Amino acid sequence: MMAVLALAVAIWLGGAALGLPRRLRLVALGLLYVAVVLAQLVLPETAALRVATGGRVEPWLVFGGLVLLVAGYRAALRWLRNRAVPVAAPVATGPFSEAELNRYARHIVLREIGGPGQVRLKQARVLVVGAGGLGSPVVLYLAAAGVGTIGVVDDDTVDPGNLQRQILHTDDRIGMAKVRSAQIAARALNPHVDLRPYERRLDEPAARALIAEHDLVLDGTDNFDTRYLVNRICAELGKPLISGAIAQWEGQVSLFHPAAGGPCYECVFPVRPAPGLVPSCAEAGVVAPLPGVVGSLMALEAVKHLTGAGQTLAGRLMIYDGLYGETRTVGIHRRADCPVCGHTRG
Repeated sequence: MMAVLALAVAIWLGGAALGLPRRLRLVALGLLYVAVVLAQLVLPETAALRVATGGRVEPWLVFGGLVLLVAGYRAALRWLRNRAVPVAAPVATGPFSEAELNRYARHIVLREIGGPGQVRLKQARVLVVGAGGLGSPVVLYLAAAGVGTIGVVDDDTVDPGNLQRQILHTDDRIGMAKVRSAQIAARALNPHVDLRPYERRLDEPAARALIAEHDLVLDGTDNFDTRYLVNRICAELGKPLISGAIAQWEGQVSLFHPAAGGPCYECVFPVRPAPGLVPSCAEAGVVAPLPGVVGSLMALEAVKHLTGAGQTLAGRLMIYDGLYGETRTVGIHRRADCPVCGHTRG
């Protein structure tokens, strides 16, 4: 049997060396196989040729059957390939361009955000109240994260004293309206988002109109009149509010959403401080990176709320002490007698 296999190899390689076509070499091997089978069937059992080629026909028949199966399988594959119709590459019709997919790839691979979460970010409309210390990291990270529409309301202009901590602005934009400076910075960071500047003080009519147009509000203002106004309008319209505050070395942040069963800002801080009791940053000072820490936490809460990822700070108040590197979180609850969202409000 080994002699037959050696002869088959010699036929195949010798034919290749002579330049014989593949089909002709296959025919020669087929004739060799037929000759061996006939020798097993015709010659006496003691014949030298029959003994040299195995002495039995059954192994050769099994071998031939296996070869036919393999050949038939390969022929069927060729037939299917020839019948297959090439399919054109699908045209991208999703909500993101190729440039956006590359930009947001690190979000999309996160299990908690993924493609659906990134779509929600793109479709979201977020209002940022204040383009100062807290508003700076908030606007930059919301833009970087791909929040589709970002409204920024502030009536102030860029001052040299802002630049120690307000990273949204630059030296060559001193004197420019902060919302215009924010628009320039956001566009330079991510041209795929729409930042809408509202250069005005937030009175009640403006607050009601602007908050009604947005899905989420982030308040980083430094005066209590605006804080209480924004909280009241958000509670009335059922809009979630992320509020942050800083002073010297400390900051705090929480998500207030009475429509979802949580407290509002006034539930936690029912009495505003007396004038002069809480000094401003200009009076008391603030360490430069602190707004970045607290503002980044606000932006993170916004991303979590909009995508449904993880657990937000709803019902909890996070307090950060930058001087001693400590963070603590305390539970906060809705008050039944709260004049803004309580059950007994008239």
